Amino acid sequence: MADAETSRLCVQIVRSHFGPLTANVASALLTRGRLSLAHLIRYTMMKPRTVRAAILILVQQNILWHSNTEEEGDMLEFNTLECLMRLRFGRYVWQAEQLFGPSVRTLFFSSSDSVNTCAPGCRSCSSLYSQTLYKLISSAYLKPSTLLSHHSPRDKRIKYEAEEKAKIAGFPTAKELREAQETAEARLKREEEEAESVGLKRKPKDLLSHRSSKKKATEEDMVDDDVYFRVNFDKFNIYIRNKLIEMAVGERFNQSAALVMRATLKASEARQKSHSSASLVKDYLGLMSAVDNPTPAGKAASFISLADNKVHIEFEIVSKRLRRRVLEAVARERHGDDGVRIVRLLLDIGKMDEKQIAKVAMMPNNVVRPLLAALSSDFLISTQEVPRSADRNPTRTFYLWHVDLPKAYSALLGHLYKTLYNIGMRRQAEQEEPTVKAVLAKRARTDVAQDENLLSRMERDVLKEWETKREKLTVLEMRVEEVVFILRDLDKVGSHEDI
Repeated sequence: MADAETSRLCVQIVRSHFGPLTANVASALLTRGRLSLAHLIRYTMMKPRTVRAAILILVQQNILWHSNTEEEGDMLEFNTLECLMRLRFGRYVWQAEQLFGPSVRTLFFSSSDSVNTCAPGCRSCSSLYSQTLYKLISSAYLKPSTLLSHHSPRDKRIKYEAEEKAKIAGFPTAKELREAQETAEARLKREEEEAESVGLKRKPKDLLSHRSSKKKATEEDMVDDDVYFRVNFDKFNIYIRNKLIEMAVGERFNQSAALVMRATLKASEARQKSHSSASLVKDYLGLMSAVDNPTPAGKAASFISLADNKVHIEFEIVSKRLRRRVLEAVARERHGDDGVRIVRLLLDIGKMDEKQIAKVAMMPNNVVRPLLAALSSDFLISTQEVPRSADRNPTRTFYLWHVDLPKAYSALLGHLYKTLYNIGMRRQAEQEEPTVKAVLAKRARTDVAQDENLLSRMERDVLKEWETKREKLTVLEMRVEEVVFILRDLDKVGSHEDI
């Protein structure tokens, strides 16, 4: 179950996209966890027909999982991550336009309004849209929507792990339990890959061109009209990750190094290498790989590594460094430079008691003690109790301070979700202001939409001011969502790739 801030943000997203009735259903599921249809009708106090319609919408958008078990029967569960991804739909559409042209906007709007969208056939779609759809599917920017995507992967993983553990004779060891988990995970991944292998089919013989027999097999494929597709978020997250790495290189070195990193990232996608000015590029690659500093500190500050005439992009190291930079920025904003000094000290050395921190950081004890308490209250640092006696008497216990990164990142995500919720509420409050609401209602009229000169000068000024505020709030929302991507999704997208 999601925490309070995440739940409020998800309810706000559902309300803005699908209306208040659907948001009521989402709120009940987020507050009470997975529910059956009967319990959902009782908790929402809505008509069964309305609840079924809301469930149908959320299931179609992949925001709800449904499962059928012998113990619980038909149950519904909210997919929090899929709902939060809807904040990036604008960026996804922009990225797709950069790659495939403006014709992709229509296809993506249909996919965003109805995530599971059927492939348009040649009868109802122009040749341009058919070609664009084929490129999106063949390049994995759209993936098939299967039955497995509507079931909770957690339930399937638990079921598969139980089946593997049942095969173990006697009391299972830690190694056998780990192997059972790995086998269940591999089985789940294999099923997903097999289910998503559909979408394209061979053209009928009467549609094949006989001009050349040397054409690739992919050119003889066509989109299967019976398959429904949805946006592949992971594919677009790669571009967000690459842009963040490129910006980090530009801040660390210069724009020329950022251009080399962009070319390296692009070459890792295409698995081919073609550069001009080879000597200059080689120097920049050596600079980004920290070949002049073969120490653990130099390794931690590198962006790439060179081995066997290959360039390895260190996504894991870069993502850890970007997340640590976010943590240090929050510590500096809330607690000043002294707070950042303590956080860096604990990250570099590890667990330390209060006296050691004051001695190594060269700070007086009367300054360190309240600062540690403030950092702990914000969940930026944590304590580890080491009792000196079996009774765990607090007076005979060592308290070691350290940075629990998962806990700190989780706390930061909660604050960021709260910020996103406040931004949405501010946008809604500005839009519902009586003067702005009246002008927006007037602009929605058919005659005014065709000719905005029908608006008075004062109404145009009000409209311009509202659009300026909305643009500022949207930019702020994108910046906050970018930090959310760094903390939550960057390590999932990143992998060890080479060219």
